[in-house]
Amino acid sequence: MYQSNSSKTLIKVKRHWELYLLVLLPVLYLLIFKYIPMVGVQIAFKDFNVIKGIWGSPFVGLKHFKEFFDSPNFWLLIKNTIGISFYSLIAGFPVPIVLALALNEVRTGFFKRSVQMITYAPHFISTVVMVSIIILMLSPHVGIVDHFFTLLGMPMTNFMGIPEYFKSIYVWSGIWQEMGYASIIYIAALAGVDPSLYEAARIDGASRWKKIIHIDLPSLIPITVIMLILSLGSVMGVGFEKIYLMQNPLNASSSEVISTYVYKVGLLGANFSFSAAVGLFNSVINLILLLTVNFFARKVSETSLW
Repeated sequence: MYQSNSSKTLIKVKRHWELYLLVLLPVLYLLIFKYIPMVGVQIAFKDFNVIKGIWGSPFVGLKHFKEFFDSPNFWLLIKNTIGISFYSLIAGFPVPIVLALALNEVRTGFFKRSVQMITYAPHFISTVVMVSIIILMLSPHVGIVDHFFTLLGMPMTNFMGIPEYFKSIYVWSGIWQEMGYASIIYIAALAGVDPSLYEAARIDGASRWKKIIHIDLPSLIPITVIMLILSLGSVMGVGFEKIYLMQNPLNASSSEVISTYVYKVGLLGANFSFSAAVGLFNSVINLILLLTVNFFARKVSETSLW
């Protein structure tokens, strides 16, 4: 029986070998660049010595995890990382959906294409250029924002030097940069809606608002759930590059997150085991969040990642 099943499988593979070859390439990529490097995670449990190597370094158990948990910066890092992530999620998640719904209602082709081009373009600005623009616009004396507030009679303000402003500057600049590109997937989902539903709604005299409520939004629920699961699954993974470039000593109390801390303490300080322990802790929390959110999404709806 086993040989019979094996023979059937072999016949299927031979018959559709082109498809299996296409699957093989991404599988090899994942194995070589994603799974094999996981062997190096063991240095989180060792005092890594460059000369002795990964396998020869002494095992120290959870020493580096305890060191991170006992660090005076631990709760500050957790608070900043989760605060920025949830702020970005709550403020930024609905924006691409609203933009997609609005563009779906636009009937003028030239205007629609112009809006799409204007909203997509910021995504292709490099992070370095983006941060430079933000710093220049918010700089005291030379920044356009400071000039505007000065004209209104308000005192000169160094926005990038005030910790309370950092999260809002980071989040809203990110929303401006990514809302157009993020809306593409929702526009694609709306393009797949059965036109007969719109026609039936038009015959029944439904307004545009009712079409959005009763046709567009229900059509977006599956992809919205998937995107929400993915977003919550990376809630501890605040991007390193932009925050690091926007940091300065004045806003460090609000801008220091786990990824920047790992870079400074672990990599610049050559404490590779410590940085691996912090990174592993971060990944485990993200994995737990992803599994939890996916579990509840599967329970309350028919949509989930698996």
